[in-house]
Amino acid sequence: MDKNQISKLKLSFDEIVHTTEDGVEFWYARELQRVLEYAEWRNFSTVIEKAKIACSNSGIPLEECFVDINKTSPMPNGGTKEIGDIMLTRYACYLIAQNGNPRKNEIAFAQTYFAVQTRKQEIIEQRLSDLNRLQLREQLKTAEKRLSQNIYERGVDERGFGRIRSKGDQALFGGYTTDDMKRKYGIKYGPLADRLPPVTIAAKGLATEMTNLNIEENDLQGEEPITQEHVQNNQSVRSMLQERGITPEELPPDEDIKKVERRVKADEKKLMGKSGKLPVDE
Repeated sequence: MDKNQISKLKLSFDEIVHTTEDGVEFWYARELQRVLEYAEWRNFSTVIEKAKIACSNSGIPLEECFVDINKTSPMPNGGTKEIGDIMLTRYACYLIAQNGNPRKNEIAFAQTYFAVQTRKQEIIEQRLSDLNRLQLREQLKTAEKRLSQNIYERGVDERGFGRIRSKGDQALFGGYTTDDMKRKYGIKYGPLADRLPPVTIAAKGLATEMTNLNIEENDLQGEEPITQEHVQNNQSVRSMLQERGITPEELPPDEDIKKVERRVKADEKKLMGKSGKLPVDE
């Protein structure tokens, strides 16, 4: 998401916030359904039910976060009808976002908007950036785990996997080995990938997935052909980056991913205790 998308989504979410007489922020489920772009209430209700289960599992009483109400809705013929709605605390909205469709930009934004308890756009942008980097790092871990399984099944041991991955890094970073890059970044402990910026994590992930695909489709066997494949894929990804003016080894290191993960989790823990309680009756 770019800054314009974030600004538009932020405005949409800001417009539907309400406050109780006691100063507790809340949202109506049917208004939230609209900004999250769920076309049908029945589909959104399924997400709400999953959020309720998550709320109960967290030890917070449902009635503090989800309050059923009836609202009067105008009809096309000039009459009115009663429709069911739900008052939702910030924590309830966060749980709904956590259980929504992750491919929707609105859901990804909502996971941050309701977690940080602030409407400052720069804070929202930072958390979205944190979540993106965490997601990319997890995708790289998954790709490397698959690579490890693939090469083990083809007669390469753990040391061989280390050599293959190191050769791939050397190709991606223009001759710099994994240890060279760790020294360059001042990394004494932990994996190199934990300090890489998002674009480099994504690059490593793409090269690794390409290697996995070609190992499986071409049934590559042994350390040498797999190494050649991985080196070629990393060289290809490096060439693509350089065409766009990006040189991986010249990018500065990013914050340790473990610190980012702790910060994201801390926001979620604070949210549970500071979301507030809703009155039983509106």
